[in-house]
Amino acid sequence: MLFNEHTLELSIIELLQNKGYIHQTGSKLLREKSEVLIVDELKEYLCTRYVSDELSESEIDSIILSLRTVGRNLYESNKTVLSMIIDGFVLNREDRNKKDIFIELINYEEPKKNIFKIVNQLEIEGYNYQIRIPDGIIYVNGLPLVVLEFKTAIQENTTIMDAYTQLTVRYQRDIPEIFKYNIFVVISDGANSKYGSLFTPYEFFYAWRKVHDNDKEMDGINSLFTMIDGLFAQDRLLAVIKNFIYFPDATDKNTKVVCRYPQFFAANNLYENVKEHMKPHGDGKGGTYFGTTRCGKSYTMLFLTRMIMKSSYFKSPTILIITDRTDLDDQLSKQFVASKQFIGDNNVISIESRDKLREELQGKPSGGVYLTTIQKFTEDT
Repeated sequence: MLFNEHTLELSIIELLQNKGYIHQTGSKLLREKSEVLIVDELKEYLCTRYVSDELSESEIDSIILSLRTVGRNLYESNKTVLSMIIDGFVLNREDRNKKDIFIELINYEEPKKNIFKIVNQLEIEGYNYQIRIPDGIIYVNGLPLVVLEFKTAIQENTTIMDAYTQLTVRYQRDIPEIFKYNIFVVISDGANSKYGSLFTPYEFFYAWRKVHDNDKEMDGINSLFTMIDGLFAQDRLLAVIKNFIYFPDATDKNTKVVCRYPQFFAANNLYENVKEHMKPHGDGKGGTYFGTTRCGKSYTMLFLTRMIMKSSYFKSPTILIITDRTDLDDQLSKQFVASKQFIGDNNVISIESRDKLREELQGKPSGGVYLTTIQKFTEDT
């Protein structure tokens, strides 16, 4: 089945509605055309989530203002805003007699307590009064987290590359405000559906070909359904947002990585297996993961490390990463040491020898990430 853009748009809206998303046409939203947030829904979520804390109207306004006034270039703004969305932040109370509150803009523990919405054909006024109309925007609690752009598969001179250019060139230039909040973007012509970071080259955009790890990989029109079922199920989307959007601590290359589905399944399977086999009740064997060359194993390890470090289940774990090659150790060491904020632990150390590792761990109760190679251990011995 081939879609023109309008038919594809309506079909994806219907699929998302079946997943519990509320649909609203952009023209029905009461707002200034330059406004990219659904402010009433963000306020509704905050009032409901923190009802016992009795947030004042001005405190809620200050939260929204803090999101809006993140400045600098688009990459740094996106990184800062997503840190607030993904990891939360502390709100200093107006009444200093009240205890400060840790604010989460998304309820990750209880997905059904969030407001999921798909908005199509929303007119957005940007620079020089330029109007742009994304085909679809996924909102969670009034935050525009995903932008979708569709092209028809029935015209030979139109491809999803045109959708990519529309998003990353014209929209990024004319309506950058909406991309401050962006998790990832989606491009689709019905027969081909891919997603990626706004800052990702086209060749790295990727299809989500499975709903569950043991499923058969799907292509063509079927990969549209696996993307909706496998990536946009509400709990799945929140899981990706929470642990699978990677920014290095500092970079001059606008690096932002959104997980691929094999990385998502591998990290989650390993995480659950480690929990199941933990001593004293388990045998201590957390499992084995085989990945092909250039499949993104280093990012899989980063995602897994973050999940373990951020989990209250593991409390304060110690993670030791051992490689079998010096060049791989150098690569991983640089990547992990530059990812302390993402991992959630400032104690990320590259170890030069067995004696140094012993010295680091001796007398230390737990916590931290340590990287070394088998070769270094052998040479030291």
